Amino acid sequence: MTFSLCMIVRNEERTLKRCLDSVAGVFDEIVIVDTGSADRTKVVAKAYTDKVYDFAWCDDFSAARNFSFSKAVCDYIMWLDADDVLSEENRNKLIELKNNISPEIDVVMMKYAISFDGAGNPTYYYYRERLVKRLGGFMWNGFVHEVITPKGNVIYEDICVYHFPDSRRRKDPARNLKLYEKMVASGVKLSARQTYYYGRELYYNGKYDLAAKHLESFLGFPGAWYADKIGACVMLYEIYENSFPERAREIIAKALSYETVNPQVLCLMGDSHKRAGSYEQAIFWYNAALGCPEQYRQAGFILPEYEKYYPYLQMCVCYDRLGKIDKAKECNRLAGEINPLSSQVKYNNDYFASLEKKQQE
Repeated sequence: MTFSLCMIVRNEERTLKRCLDSVAGVFDEIVIVDTGSADRTKVVAKAYTDKVYDFAWCDDFSAARNFSFSKAVCDYIMWLDADDVLSEENRNKLIELKNNISPEIDVVMMKYAISFDGAGNPTYYYYRERLVKRLGGFMWNGFVHEVITPKGNVIYEDICVYHFPDSRRRKDPARNLKLYEKMVASGVKLSARQTYYYGRELYYNGKYDLAAKHLESFLGFPGAWYADKIGACVMLYEIYENSFPERAREIIAKALSYETVNPQVLCLMGDSHKRAGSYEQAIFWYNAALGCPEQYRQAGFILPEYEKYYPYLQMCVCYDRLGKIDKAKECNRLAGEINPLSSQVKYNNDYFASLEKKQQE
């Protein structure tokens, strides 16, 4: 099978080379669509491929990505952004996939890591539709937060794309929000997914009342993707937790009613009980997070800290409040095994040491 790489870029001269070097030798063709660069992006691109095209920007990411797909000729198309990177290990996994993929496969889902700890381990990732069959009729949808709807024979691969934005590049944090506001002002009726992402952009930009309005509206859409519903519930919980704690707990209870249990949601339910001083109930929910089935990883947003580290750390606090110091110490030890560099674990160890010192005096 042959693989095309399709990219849309704009002012990415500092990151594009890094991206393309990380996938050297993988693709049979590289298609790069420039949406209006004012730097040397196209010069960099032309050092790797002669398939460099211009596309007049029209405030529609899907239109640009679909244009890039239209230029591909290989059996399968993979997409990357200029600030994405494959490690050598993941590049080798991609080559193995290319050498062994069945022509019956329509879509390959791969991990997308967008946040990392001090040791470079992903702290936030999710699966995306990363590779699609060219003749499968796949199209991008959504003028922003664009997506391809997976269909047919879909498989999940343990290949991770790392997202490393250029920290030196100044980006407008309200860019996506402005696009949504422009569409709404023009009379465009937002779909369920667009309503969710509009609410999310409002939340990220500190417009919490409006965010709550649109996220609550989104939860009323029938058939919306459950992972987006969980995301909406998490944001609503964080909006309500201080001012409306009962509503916050109702929102988390709603999230627990969806078809796949998420450890972050279980931990937030634990947090709500801990905040109320109901430590035994909080421990129950943190323990539930520890036993969360791994199937949830195949959809939605994954924050590994909520699987083990966070619940152990919070149970440490709860057991301490209950006067069960030995259990508190054990939970802190387990949290430390997962994250040896944790300042919170160190703080707890110092706290326990001070307790022992007082007992000896």
